[in-house]
Amino acid sequence: MASLHSIDPRALSDPRNRYPTDAEFYASDRPAHHVLPEDRPRGGPSERIKHPWTWGTVGVMVFFFMILFMGIALFP
Repeated sequence: MASLHSIDPRALSDPRNRYPTDAEFYASDRPAHHVLPEDRPRGGPSERIKHPWTWGTVGVMVFFFMILFMGIALFP
């Protein structure tokens, strides 16, 4: 039998070599009646990604490029 965890096949019958399923592993660190939500939710819907640029940042960039292009146009 091929081992899923690449352990020595002679040790498969050893009771210390018990590997939990993913559900068991991730549920082991959560109490039965938790109050707070998980800080790193596993699966489920994700929040919409917020773009890091604001209108203020866009305005500063437009102002900078306007000054740059006006300088090039007026002082060639």
